[in-house]
Amino acid sequence: MRNWIAFSSFSILFLSLFVLLSLCFSEVHAQSQNKSSYAVADVRYDQPLTINWRKHFTGQDTTERDPTPNLPDPKSVMYKSMIIPGWGQIINKQSWKVPIVYAILGGLGYYSVYLNKKYHDYRAAYYNQTPRPPDNEPPTDQRFGSTPSYIPESANSDQLKSLRNTYHNRRDLVYVGIAVAYGLNIVDAYVFAHMRSFDVSENLSMRTSIKPGITAQATPGVTLSIDLIKK
Repeated sequence: MRNWIAFSSFSILFLSLFVLLSLCFSEVHAQSQNKSSYAVADVRYDQPLTINWRKHFTGQDTTERDPTPNLPDPKSVMYKSMIIPGWGQIINKQSWKVPIVYAILGGLGYYSVYLNKKYHDYRAAYYNQTPRPPDNEPPTDQRFGSTPSYIPESANSDQLKSLRNTYHNRRDLVYVGIAVAYGLNIVDAYVFAHMRSFDVSENLSMRTSIKPGITAQATPGVTLSIDLIKK
């Protein structure tokens, strides 16, 4: 049963990584096809700078209909990250984060399987060595399995119980860590999808101004203003 749980966990991670790589290759292929379907931007120097993207087969201007054609919908990115961890990072063109996501999830998943195995071993050993009423003898039904060979027979019940509880608590804590890592993967993809629409080019500059003012309590104060403007 324990081997089946470990095999299932790693199978899910492997299948997720395989699907993610397939999506990555399809995304690159789609981008290469989109490049051939658009004409070069028309730039006119005798008038204010205007850029019109036109498709070869329609000749229609799509600027007003889709002001940010290359930016994904943040909600769509969030849902895809919920389905497959790392999918949103690929859509956001941050593929370098995918190995980090799977390294964290895979490492925590492997450690949780190890702790779960230790917990079951010491639970079985504690149960098999703890006397039970009415005859005050250890049970022989081996309800949780046989005692592993690496656990010494000289270990008393208190030691086995303490180790059992330690591995149980650590396993549950790792489960929480997996949930947090999965949630951070979703939050990272969703937030960065929002941030991509912000203008962070080198043409931006900051203008600050300080001037006296009156607060809501009718007392003198100072107002600090910071404006982001284009050069």
